[in-house]
Amino acid sequence: MFMQREYEKIRRKRKISSYTNEEKELVNYIQQQTILANADNISRTHAYKEYYERNKEIRWSFLASMVSRNAGWNMTDLEGKYYPKVLSQEIRKQLFLTYERANWLIFLDAYPQLLLYEYSKRMKKPLFHLLQMFSVSVFMEGEWSRFWEQKKEERLMTALIINEQCTIQEPVIEHPFYQKHIFQTLMFKFQELFHFSAVIFPTIAGNLYGFSVHQFETLTKRIELGKQLAWLLFSPTYKELFDTFSSQTVHTGSRFDYEQYLNLSKEQDTPQLRDVFSVVSHHRKAEKDWFQSGVDVEELFLFEKPKEEVEITEWFLQKQKQLHFFASVQSFF
Repeated sequence: MFMQREYEKIRRKRKISSYTNEEKELVNYIQQQTILANADNISRTHAYKEYYERNKEIRWSFLASMVSRNAGWNMTDLEGKYYPKVLSQEIRKQLFLTYERANWLIFLDAYPQLLLYEYSKRMKKPLFHLLQMFSVSVFMEGEWSRFWEQKKEERLMTALIINEQCTIQEPVIEHPFYQKHIFQTLMFKFQELFHFSAVIFPTIAGNLYGFSVHQFETLTKRIELGKQLAWLLFSPTYKELFDTFSSQTVHTGSRFDYEQYLNLSKEQDTPQLRDVFSVVSHHRKAEKDWFQSGVDVEELFLFEKPKEEVEITEWFLQKQKQLHFFASVQSFF
């Protein structure tokens, strides 16, 4: 109940807010920087990583960069050696636009938050009242204010995971177009049933870590996956390995980014992202705040360490072989 009262206070303040010329200029500058960095998957991935290098306490930005790499690899799969054999050009285009739309929306919402925090540090005062100028949820204004006072890095990272998934739930996951053409198709159900999708964190030693993706349409399942990935990424056992991979490996969108480190002889069978995809022009409709009065989010912060194995190199490569075999058989017939 305490947090609910705090959120309602923020909501009431938002209705009577006014801004100085200096604040308006800052908002305009952040909007411009966000548009530039939100051009495509490559620019987003780079922006997240660069931000984390400047602000190591904002762990979510490193998580976002590593998950964004996975989005790029999934995109270029669509124009690689195998997917064109089984999926029509129209379906591949729709799949690409689903990845692109979701990641564009998340960046559009999250990057202004990150930059406002950075400017708050620089000016030595919180500027989170400006978040409403970017249509950021009242939930995140409350969480950034809490972080400014309490400096609980893990709490903020989890809050950003919750927010990003809630941000795309209605405009992407529940949108009638994506439901009809993506999430309710046999192709999508088949991929989920046989666990062909996974989020992986590679290392330059050739090992892959991560988790299988299932029940992607379910909001709480995506949030849980995000928390598991955050736990893995910042685990003392593995964090340095992922840091090294990220620092030493330029993100091109091709799976060869990490396949080059694997202990096997493999040709590059997915292209670089900018060789096959043009920049997409997006528009954002005015959306109501996903966080409404009476929504209990505190239970979403709870976390239980995953019990499954996190080193998935052999499993993942086997799944890739199965998928490639299926594509080859489909192509033959």
